[in-house]
Amino acid sequence: MTEDSRLDGLREVSRRRFLAGAGATLGGVGAAKAIHNTTLGYGQFGMGTNLHEQDLAPVITERLTPSYDETVDGTRLRLVENGVTAWNDDATHRLAFTEDSAADARELDSELGLGGRLAELFVDGEALLAGDYKFEFSQPEAFFERVTQSDARSDAVAAVRGRRDRTVDPAIVERFADADPAKIRALVDGLVAGFREHAGYDIPRYLAGSVEDNVVFGTVDLRKHFEGEVTFEAILENDGTGLFCWELVHRSIDALQAVGPWQQTVPVAACYISDRRHKHAFTGVTSVIREDDELVFPMTFLDYTHSTLYDDLHITGVTGEGLAAYTDGHRADEVFW
Repeated sequence: MTEDSRLDGLREVSRRRFLAGAGATLGGVGAAKAIHNTTLGYGQFGMGTNLHEQDLAPVITERLTPSYDETVDGTRLRLVENGVTAWNDDATHRLAFTEDSAADARELDSELGLGGRLAELFVDGEALLAGDYKFEFSQPEAFFERVTQSDARSDAVAAVRGRRDRTVDPAIVERFADADPAKIRALVDGLVAGFREHAGYDIPRYLAGSVEDNVVFGTVDLRKHFEGEVTFEAILENDGTGLFCWELVHRSIDALQAVGPWQQTVPVAACYISDRRHKHAFTGVTSVIREDDELVFPMTFLDYTHSTLYDDLHITGVTGEGLAAYTDGHRADEVFW
């Protein structure tokens, strides 16, 4: 047996054996460091503020770059730096924010038969590109109530999403979550059930990472032995796939943006939120409404890691479902759209 093959054999540790061994290893300094990373909240020992106390808007908007390029009834609409362009087989039209008015946009919209979408994109796009909007943060239930009772702006939501939406088959999302991806409230809860039924939180990989980070200090890559394919198709095929927080976030974003916002009962854009204090990631969900001639971003936060893990550990009776993440135990250090 070669030295390389002998080392490979040593590295092929079963998940069960690793759990047993890692549990003992983490009893010392590794456990202390892991608790420091994952359990302690904010406001303790000078560790910073949480979602409730943060000035969230600057963090959320740092990488928010609205982008819109859609075809509406044969006319391609695009949001550009200084206005909106519209073109079809007959002509190209340009509306500039500095030279044209909302009335001009409504007139062109009527001429092209776009049902108000060009007119809305013009007024909302100007505000989006200028950063002329405000945020409102709330728990999921209040978020949905707020948006459904307001003038939701689907094209502005599409602009917030940019070009990274509609990347998965809505049919596979519906199969996974047992919910129509156009029905957002049902989908949010359906993803909880789907992750619990078809996957789980990857505790062995987490323990491997804790040893790697806190005991051997990155000299050996232990996590790689627990990594696998984590697409919706692979999760359904393998049933019981272990997922990490960032993988749960990516799959939830894929699902929440599987269909266009015009098709959704509540038009939403989703984002990836990094919490460095807990080495954790969770999902941000926003919509765009217009109220009193102002754009407003209602926003809420979801944690599919906690909702999955709490069920794995059979502690939801004590902890609750764990889905709502607008809590004092979460923080937003970086946000990616």
